Amino acid sequence: MKTTEPEFIPDSFQDEAWMNAVCAGLDDAGRNMVQQAINWCDPLLQNGAIATGEPSIHHAKGMVQILALLQLDAPTLVAALVLAIPIDLDDESAQDRKNELIDLFGLETFSLINGSRALLRIGAIARNASSQGRNESSGQREMLRKMLLAMASDLRIVLIRLASRLQTLRWYAETKNPCPIELAEETRDVYASLANRLGIWQIKWEMEDLSFRFLSPEVYKDIARKLEGKRIEREARIQSLTDDIAGSLADMGIEADVSGRAKHIYSIYNKMRNKGLSFDQLYDLLAIRIIVANERDCYATLSLLQARWTPVMNEFDDYIARPKPNGYRSLHTVLKTADGHTFEAQIRTRKMHDFAEYGMAAHWRYKEAGPKGGQVAAVSMYDRQVSWMRQLLAWRKEVGLPVSDPVGASPEVPAAITDKAGAAQSDKARPAGPAAPQSKAQPSRQERENKKNTERIYVLTPQARVIELPEGATPVDFAYHLHTDLGHRCRGARVDGQMVALNTKLLNGQTVEIIAAKSGGPSRDWINTQLGYLASPRARAKVRLWFNAIELQKRITTGQDLVEKELARLGKTAVNLDQLAERLGFANCDDLYVAVAKDEFSLRQIATAFQEPDPDPAAAYDTIVARESGAQSAAKTGKSGVLVVGVDSLLTQLARCCHPAPPDPIGGFVTRGRGVSIHRSDCPSFAVMKSKSPERVIEVTWGDTGDTVYPVNIAIHSQDRNGLLKDLTELFSRMKLNVVGVNTQSKASIAHLHFTVEVRDGEQLRKAMNAILDIPGIISASRC
Repeated sequence: MKTTEPEFIPDSFQDEAWMNAVCAGLDDAGRNMVQQAINWCDPLLQNGAIATGEPSIHHAKGMVQILALLQLDAPTLVAALVLAIPIDLDDESAQDRKNELIDLFGLETFSLINGSRALLRIGAIARNASSQGRNESSGQREMLRKMLLAMASDLRIVLIRLASRLQTLRWYAETKNPCPIELAEETRDVYASLANRLGIWQIKWEMEDLSFRFLSPEVYKDIARKLEGKRIEREARIQSLTDDIAGSLADMGIEADVSGRAKHIYSIYNKMRNKGLSFDQLYDLLAIRIIVANERDCYATLSLLQARWTPVMNEFDDYIARPKPNGYRSLHTVLKTADGHTFEAQIRTRKMHDFAEYGMAAHWRYKEAGPKGGQVAAVSMYDRQVSWMRQLLAWRKEVGLPVSDPVGASPEVPAAITDKAGAAQSDKARPAGPAAPQSKAQPSRQERENKKNTERIYVLTPQARVIELPEGATPVDFAYHLHTDLGHRCRGARVDGQMVALNTKLLNGQTVEIIAAKSGGPSRDWINTQLGYLASPRARAKVRLWFNAIELQKRITTGQDLVEKELARLGKTAVNLDQLAERLGFANCDDLYVAVAKDEFSLRQIATAFQEPDPDPAAAYDTIVARESGAQSAAKTGKSGVLVVGVDSLLTQLARCCHPAPPDPIGGFVTRGRGVSIHRSDCPSFAVMKSKSPERVIEVTWGDTGDTVYPVNIAIHSQDRNGLLKDLTELFSRMKLNVVGVNTQSKASIAHLHFTVEVRDGEQLRKAMNAILDIPGIISASRC
């Protein structure tokens, strides 16, 4: 495989030199197949032109010439010829033409044609969106690359697309016609990247240089002019270096092919931009390539070069010992000559060089196993199919796609990739068509499940935005991926302009448009797995959440109606419902309503919230409203210091019915909407809730409470006397305890006082209660 510069291609198939170059290496059957395709395509291509304006024959010949350099087989060359014909095979009127193609060239060739046309359509849609200022993000460009890959059931389809795009750029350069900016940007960002991932650097470099030429013509011309200005000096230096290296290697008995070249213009521009250098500051514009017989000679050559010239620090890479992810292998080193000039040397074997120039195409020339160490040509169709599929799977894995067999693969390409290279027959010529199809092994149940869970598809919005969905996704999945509300209102869909059912399975590359109502919600049929409306668990969860919210609202309404009727029966219609719910152990009134509606809470228990001792009419009442909680109070900060066992960052709140504080034994009860309510283990309300809903009780423990203070209730019984309240408040003040609430009641000369004070822990509370008992007249002091 030799690197050749693009040259002018006559617009005629009567070109013997071109024909010989294209068919070089093909066997007689392959040559006959290509000749038959030329005879069939020639009248259809006459006077035709592709979308860019390039004559169809010119484009077809250029594509085939590029693919022939990659050592592609006859079906691929035929597919490239047919692709240049301006006909739509998807049109019903083209059915006869489609059948004729299959009869003449086989199903494999037709699959290549169909796949290539699909990629062409996607590229046109994406380019149109780019021209309108949409989808400029790098994420969308990466998604487009993934979609192109996912749609390629055969790696040859990608190679055909790359060859077509490169020929288009060559034609713009050859004719000096202005190249559309969108096409040049797409080439640089998508197609050059694909060529790089395949390791076809010859195509990558040319695509990048041509794209750069059209996107930044002034900068391109400036660099090219400067390179040309030093051409004589550069050629003399290259000749001197190559002669010196070749002579030294010959003296060592190492056979080598030594050549030199200037770096590519786009790579020079990138180096100037990334390092902030001017052209005159670049000294390593020369690259010397040394091709030797084996790896041992590679390292011997490296040793010679580094002894002969000064190595530049941190500019050595051993890609032989540590190949790049795409398989590239070579030794790279930068050396400085005695006069201060630097150059890069690349040392590799012939096999490494072929791979460096043509990527996975080079694999088709070598077996991956065998006693001759990978030097035997492996050009049987089965070997090539194995190589194509292995490379496709490796590439899919690299870009984050599943490595299962691509959907829609040609039935003539073996799906089970097994290492039969040693058993495949070797032949020196490329074949015309496929060998006998291999039997496909039935996947295991686990493999089928893995494929179901990991396969992805890529579809387009009407604005050409690429959307990634699970395999088997429907328009409803698509709508929910875009927006939850759009999914709820989805009522219909168009796929590639045609109305389809909502449970239609989407395919790679389709354009999907959602028809939505102004308001409304999803259908319960959507969560019926048998009907196949949803493939995405995320979308299914959104539908269930919508119906759960509707059901919750119904229960709230029903429960509220029942509670209000019970309150009317009790004559308590002016009650604060939130406070009532808290007294009954609920976070809010909605939780009370839901519990009542689900028969989890008896309406009879509402009456217990109003059962209080009848006060003596003669009794005197004093109610004192204390100051607000302190800055460190758990009631004010909301930080309870409680840890839920096995769960991080879960909302907790201290129950008001029992006011727990460290180190009280505590338990948690999961409320509806307000996290976990923390109760003392001996709390009567907690005991009732635990018996009613034991599944909502969870284990909790005190964490690091720091300086947090907790409100606790202290019940004091004392002989009623003047100055009693004054003595108690002074005690709390001396102990620096913040009093946040006081309620006093006097009955039959006995004072009943309830204080709410803030304490740090149980020890501080114990000391306070002991001090209270020392006050004259105090009968008892206890926590309540």
